[in-house]
Amino acid sequence: MTVETFKPEIAEAVKVFDKFVVCLEKTPDQFEESLVSLMQKAIKAYETRAASLRHGIALDKEVTIILSQTEGDRPLCGIYFNLHSPYQKQIGTKAASAKRPAEPKG
Repeated sequence: MTVETFKPEIAEAVKVFDKFVVCLEKTPDQFEESLVSLMQKAIKAYETRAASLRHGIALDKEVTIILSQTEGDRPLCGIYFNLHSPYQKQIGTKAASAKRPAEPKG
């Protein structure tokens, strides 16, 4: 199994990315390179999974790839966009601790 095995899925994801997804960090070409790298990681995870597991997963901030075992030779391939906003405020430990009630003294 190679990245070429999933060329149709990668092509479809790149088409959707170029048309619908706004990404401030990657161009469509960089996105496709990232998909190929993630697909290699997902294939490795799938091929080296424990006997009781059915999936190989690889992800980064923008994309998750899941290869799922089927009854046939070729696993199902799911490519998911991880939707997030770079403008969303990050909840840090400082902010979280400021909201905790004070410990009673005694």
